[in-house]
Amino acid sequence: MLDAVVTGAGGFIGRALCCRLANDGWKVQGFTTAHGDVRDAAFWEGLPAARALVHLAARSFVPDSWKLPTAFVEANVLGTQLALDWCVKHNARIVFASAYVYGIPSRLPVLEYDPVLPNNPYALSKALAEQCVEFAACHSGVNATILRIFNVYGAGQREEFLVPTLIKQLHQHEIRVMDLAPRRDYVYIDDVVEAFVRAIALTEGFHRFNIGSGCSHSVGELIDILQSVARTSLPVVSNATVRCHEIPEVRADISLARDLLEWTPACDLETGIRNTLRMLKYDCKN
Repeated sequence: MLDAVVTGAGGFIGRALCCRLANDGWKVQGFTTAHGDVRDAAFWEGLPAARALVHLAARSFVPDSWKLPTAFVEANVLGTQLALDWCVKHNARIVFASAYVYGIPSRLPVLEYDPVLPNNPYALSKALAEQCVEFAACHSGVNATILRIFNVYGAGQREEFLVPTLIKQLHQHEIRVMDLAPRRDYVYIDDVVEAFVRAIALTEGFHRFNIGSGCSHSVGELIDILQSVARTSLPVVSNATVRCHEIPEVRADISLARDLLEWTPACDLETGIRNTLRMLKYDCKN
């Protein structure tokens, strides 16, 4: 029997996780959209048995979720319920990749038991999927761990996300952004993968963890760090445009993950940016 099955294995986190598990000697098999659609029961019928399922397959880009809310609910909620049905059938535990679902927080840092107030269709779909996972844990005996992943970044991320967008602009004559003010909790891909590896080892019960750095940085601060590491001094142009439904600041309380998963992020933002640029073969010798 396999140790783990990974859906969404062709995605940013999925590729890195499958590589890590294989290197660690796990019997792991990854599945991508080339193997089928997680909304289709036939896809799940074709999956081999395993002790654990890491369910990463999802629609994930927030701006797209406003254009295609139904598609996000179908992929992220229905797909998760079918994943849980598979877990019940094979007596497998699940590690579910969730996201930031707190909306505009009433306090910082946010804890796992703070109110869930999704303010975009993507976050809504993840919050609904979380309810499915918790219900299966309570009523079907599925051992389940939810990881609420904050702003993950690293080499290999799709270009429409903020960090790769900024890195691409290092080759231009200026860096242009909508707004310098929003503060986010950026967590490096290797640290996220480590959290998943540790979560798979939790074999009993239901758990929910914030996976972030525990720190927040503004877009302006992120650009400053990026330019410092890359040794550039490009002019920064901001439209000072506040996005609809903008959240001023995001910062995770990660004490629960530290205590129960024995996980803490190894990379601060500067180190993670340096690692990312080196992986992309960007010259940053300082």
